[in-house]
Amino acid sequence: MPSKPFWEEKSLEEMNHEEWESLCDGCGKCCLQKLEDEDTGEIHYTALACSLLDVETCRCKDYKQRHKKIPQCIKLNPEKFHEFGFLPGTCAYRLLSEGKALPQWHPLRSGSSESVHDQGISVKRFAKHAESGDVLEHHLIDL
Repeated sequence: MPSKPFWEEKSLEEMNHEEWESLCDGCGKCCLQKLEDEDTGEIHYTALACSLLDVETCRCKDYKQRHKKIPQCIKLNPEKFHEFGFLPGTCAYRLLSEGKALPQWHPLRSGSSESVHDQGISVKRFAKHAESGDVLEHHLIDL
């Protein structure tokens, strides 16, 4: 009988660093600027990406130094899984923290890092970097 993949066998807290990092599907959605509704707490995404996001690859240009360069960059870790509600509903970290399965297009299931782009899940087709004078509210999107 074949064994289950690690994300079905282990809790988020039990994963090693390599397993944890491999959960990222490379969609780039967490790198979009967001607005929070003060009354409801609801998160609204914009099409404006962090300056470190390579919008062609949907990967950080300086992942190891991102927190030094962008202090507000959020560091995800298993101890904070109860705070993952701000992540998009397609995010593996959020899905697994909610007891849900990874979708078929996720690179860990598909075997291809391009499947997230091929399925139109990534921000590749619409994300852009902010320009001077950009107003976040003018760039709101539905994910």
